Amino acid sequence: MAIVDSWTSARAARQVLGLAHKLLSERGQANSLGLAGDLIEKMGTLPAQAWPIVFDKLAADFNPDPAQVLRAAQAYAATPDGDALLALTAVSEPPRQELFRRLNRAPGGTATLVRMRRRLLDGLKGHDDWRIVDADLLHLLSSWFNPGFLEMRQVDWNSPARLLEQIIHHEAVHAIDGWDDLRRRLLPDRRLFAFFHPQLPNEPLIFVEIALLPDMPDAIAPLIEKRSDPMPPASYKAAIFYSISNCEPGLRGVSLGNFLIKRVAEHLQRELPRLKLFCTLSPIPGFAAWLQGAPALTGPDALPGLKRPQAERAAQALERVRHHSAAALASPAALSDEALQADLRRLAAVYLIAQTPRPGGDPVARFHLDNGARLERLNIGGDRSAKGLRQSHGLMVNYLYDLDRIEGHHEAFMQGEIAFSRGVGTLL
Repeated sequence: MAIVDSWTSARAARQVLGLAHKLLSERGQANSLGLAGDLIEKMGTLPAQAWPIVFDKLAADFNPDPAQVLRAAQAYAATPDGDALLALTAVSEPPRQELFRRLNRAPGGTATLVRMRRRLLDGLKGHDDWRIVDADLLHLLSSWFNPGFLEMRQVDWNSPARLLEQIIHHEAVHAIDGWDDLRRRLLPDRRLFAFFHPQLPNEPLIFVEIALLPDMPDAIAPLIEKRSDPMPPASYKAAIFYSISNCEPGLRGVSLGNFLIKRVAEHLQRELPRLKLFCTLSPIPGFAAWLQGAPALTGPDALPGLKRPQAERAAQALERVRHHSAAALASPAALSDEALQADLRRLAAVYLIAQTPRPGGDPVARFHLDNGARLERLNIGGDRSAKGLRQSHGLMVNYLYDLDRIEGHHEAFMQGEIAFSRGVGTLL
């Protein structure tokens, strides 16, 4: 049976690759939509075992001709004018990029390519040669999913049931516990916005949830309590971004969330001019794991950017924290130990400020700080759920979005500088 499955998969892969070559041929250019449609149909029924064969061939057989590239490069080096550069660009582009473009022009092509990249990413870890295929797909998808092409829509209780089901399914930060929970998150003091692509009109790509409150919150439980009463509109002074979820793994690496938050903030500012504060209540998913890794806070391997007294205080705090087991640190009882919590806050500030710009930094912090936010406040016991205690010992962060300073903070972050409040600075 395994031999038959292997033969069937190899045959299906050959059919897909044959259509791909035909689509790129001269004849294919004249009949590209029809051929692309046939190829999309074949790809839609391709067995899972056949995809590695297809990816291997896309990586090996759809590359530029080295001899042509060399000649064009030598010609450009000898005469670096516009014509020579155009000729070099034409021969150095991988043919698979043109293959993907022709697929994208056909009905269903965009969705097929996104699903194909999802499969590619699932197997990328064991196939380094596939990275060039992924690079081409990411390059093109980043253009096709440019935020200028995307539609931002508010999702509410009157949205189609299938869309609401997808929101429940894709919520990745604070799980939605059924329809009653979702309904509470869509009442008037809450907002949910999503990005959609014209070729995937019923598929949310990414969505953000917002709570409208009188002030900056320090805990997540009241925001997601499904039996809570809505706040009166007169109390809306702050817009709190408390959850952002990507829905499509095939778009990993395509910048969507940062543009969505900025668009939502601008929309809310127009809708509710009384709003004066835009901030997040965010998890620190990498903090506990970083602590368990015994980071070097002093000595030659210490984190750069920390002054000596700061590093020594942090090292002493780490030594005290490491007297507690991982299970003890993740227990609710740890939240009542004031000395322990003070040490954890200090270490979290070090982690977020000194580690974020470097490998191993917190992904949520990197997202918001790169997006132009400021590290505003660290909250003890902000997330008392089992997940929150396990990942960050209950700590949560407020990142402040000052709409007039976003660009400056982003530019500073690109230079390795973290924007943080005076209050956070005192923790160091």
